Amino acid sequence: MDSVPPRGLMPHAPLPGSLRSHGSNGGIASASGFSSSFLPSFLPFPSLPFPCAFLLRALADLKATLSFLRSSLSSILADRFDFKSKKRKRRGIFTAKMMWILRFSGFFSAAMVMVVLSPSFQSFPPAVATRSSRIDGSLQFPADGGAAPGSPERFSFRRASAFRNADECSPADGSVLGGTSVCDPNLVHVAITLDLEYLRGSIAAVHSILQHSKCPESIFFHFLVSETSLETLVRSTFPQLKFKVYYFDPEIVRDLISTSVRQALEQPLNYARNYLADLLEPCVSRVIYLDSDLVVVDDIAKLWSTSLGSRTIGAPEYCHANFTKYFTGGFWSNSRLAGAFAGRTPCYFNTGVMVIDLTKWRRVGYTRRIERWMEIQKRDRIYELGSLPPFLLVFAGHVAPIEHRWNQHGLGGDNVRGSCRDLHPGPVSLLHWSGSGKPWLRLDSRQACPLDSLWAPYDLYRHSP
Repeated sequence: MDSVPPRGLMPHAPLPGSLRSHGSNGGIASASGFSSSFLPSFLPFPSLPFPCAFLLRALADLKATLSFLRSSLSSILADRFDFKSKKRKRRGIFTAKMMWILRFSGFFSAAMVMVVLSPSFQSFPPAVATRSSRIDGSLQFPADGGAAPGSPERFSFRRASAFRNADECSPADGSVLGGTSVCDPNLVHVAITLDLEYLRGSIAAVHSILQHSKCPESIFFHFLVSETSLETLVRSTFPQLKFKVYYFDPEIVRDLISTSVRQALEQPLNYARNYLADLLEPCVSRVIYLDSDLVVVDDIAKLWSTSLGSRTIGAPEYCHANFTKYFTGGFWSNSRLAGAFAGRTPCYFNTGVMVIDLTKWRRVGYTRRIERWMEIQKRDRIYELGSLPPFLLVFAGHVAPIEHRWNQHGLGGDNVRGSCRDLHPGPVSLLHWSGSGKPWLRLDSRQACPLDSLWAPYDLYRHSP
């Protein structure tokens, strides 16, 4: 192979001590969640920023209120010496006064809130503004040049170095490059999604796999897309790559998706993994599914050769995790729903790294089982975490365990705060930035966590001059 792994990232090499940091130093700050939908309808200054318009209105009302109170005070004093005035008159003045005081206090309180909160509107420069009113913990990818933010033209990647198999590798069918022999039994099959939001991460993941594989020409990539214009970009970045693009129709899951703790977890392509058995050719009997926010620092053939025994999927399990937190209290209090785990010992596993036996999956019909739980979720709201809980409901307790080295997950930090994380103890074969923070966004915003430097050597993105 022409290219070699970056120094310090050889498989199982000890990581620099300086990278084993604790706490959240360098963590990315959460975005404020402000949305223009909160603007009051009565604002008279639509062209001004919200805080300015609100305060100007409050000041105007304050001036009017003071004038009214002055005139009211004069009337009240006059009333005090007018013993022939009727009680009804005094009652009317008192009512009007109270209405104005309530209005004034409301505007004054709102103005004070805006004064206190106004620094939060200035805490992020324009290049790192939030995507939505949700607390997503991630920053917008800055569009380069004049390309539209939602078009592939805004991305430019360097061409990856050439790669080739070692002498001891089985001969790969050269016709795969033309897309005619995906059924070659010597291939290692890897499935990854490609979308504009995570495209930079997907390209880095592919690059890392090729860098550390002894037989890179024997790897076949199955790219799941909802945008049909990405194939040319992949081909120009990896001219030798054996791959095929599969279109996943978002409408398949549009009515099954429910709201989640992060907007990114609600994207239809995040559910494409549920349909791998239908999308891939029937001759593909096994596949490794990988998320787009990871890099592999070991030979992926080792993961491919994992024995699943009688199980349908294999993944690193984390049985020390509090499994109950992945479902609502309503779920656990309903014996009919919670009974889904009867007779098994469920453990948490991350669905971003899985080895899947597609033959068994097709035979049992697991796709439909996952869909049924998503339908129950739409009706009863039994979880909050996107595509993960249906997998736990169907497979937890029936997973072939894989070494933890194959999913050092959670490096993206907390789903709300975006804090930095350390590695779990033990050797490392795969680094996974699951969570709200993504290394390319933090590196670009100069708010990188220490471990983000381990992702950078695989980044092929070409920044605009």
